[in-house]
Amino acid sequence: MAARATSGHIRDEWPTYGGDLDPATWARIRAAIRHEEGDRVPIWDYIDNRPVVDHFRRSGETYGETMVRVYHSLGIDLCRGYGSSFGDEDEGRTNDEHTTKVSGKTSWSLRKAITSYEELARYEPHLVTEEDCENWVKGTLATQARLAPYSYGVPGCGCGFHEVYDLMGQQFFSYAIYDARKDLDRLFEFYRHNSTMIARAAAKLKAGPIFFTWADIAYKGRLLYSLQFLRETFIPMLRAVCEPLNDAGLTVIFHSDGDVTTIVDDMLDAGISGLNPIEPQAGMDIGAMKRRYGDRLILVGNVDCSQVLPLGSVEDVIEATKACLRAAGHGGGLFIGSSSEIVPATPLRNVLAFFEACRTYGRYPLQV
Repeated sequence: MAARATSGHIRDEWPTYGGDLDPATWARIRAAIRHEEGDRVPIWDYIDNRPVVDHFRRSGETYGETMVRVYHSLGIDLCRGYGSSFGDEDEGRTNDEHTTKVSGKTSWSLRKAITSYEELARYEPHLVTEEDCENWVKGTLATQARLAPYSYGVPGCGCGFHEVYDLMGQQFFSYAIYDARKDLDRLFEFYRHNSTMIARAAAKLKAGPIFFTWADIAYKGRLLYSLQFLRETFIPMLRAVCEPLNDAGLTVIFHSDGDVTTIVDDMLDAGISGLNPIEPQAGMDIGAMKRRYGDRLILVGNVDCSQVLPLGSVEDVIEATKACLRAAGHGGGLFIGSSSEIVPATPLRNVLAFFEACRTYGRYPLQV
């Protein structure tokens, strides 16, 4: 098994991949990866909020240009992309194609619904080629160039597990675990291949020092599936994605909503170095994670985006930010941000207060 990436792999200079990153921004990110204190705690987030876009938009700008302005103005050091930020006029719109291509989360197939065991047995996913994956990496580098110099666009792809249950939905997938396991395992192998190919291309073409992968495997208080099943399926898929990235010295950050506490050790063994979003409403305790894993795990996110950010007062937002910093900011190893993304329902005043608090109270030495 490939060795997991450690702080020793992190280069002193910013590797110029998709665009030159501001030296102070890179020094801040590098220090956190090494579990050291830089000038302040780096900010990681994903903006999907129309009021924020409208607040920063300038006449004549494209949406993409505005989003770069948003990220730079808010001080966001790292992101996995940005949302479409739909407005009230988009209420009721649907995506009839069911594509899995979403900014920040991109898969290589159409999301075709599987509703029967017969469809499951004959479903043939598209296998990606090396050329497909290298073209994807080039697109990632173009995104990085747009976001430079003050924000780093983190490349990423799913590890394949999430893509399989997306094809059929949670209910049918849960039945298939017991009634059609061989057919599920066949799909797991297809999607493991695709995700691993993407990871190899990212490593080969040097898509950046950090890589983001994901699979939602938990909900509030517990895993969605048994630990045994995840060890048989998800963990080998995650390991296959991490190995080429770790071999190339990339730091792998894994995302799952929910409470993943009981499987963190397995994921560390598979090769991750960071965890997102440490969802507090699901029962994740970032202070406990910091105490348990110390400098083994970069903690990413944590400030509640389901209740506090959209529904709380400005004072609530500031206190939640300070609480995260108190619990996990000392000694580095934290990318502070929302517990997934800045959702459309979040008031502008709370968004502005949140990022100002991150920049103000996240300065070292911490005064929280």
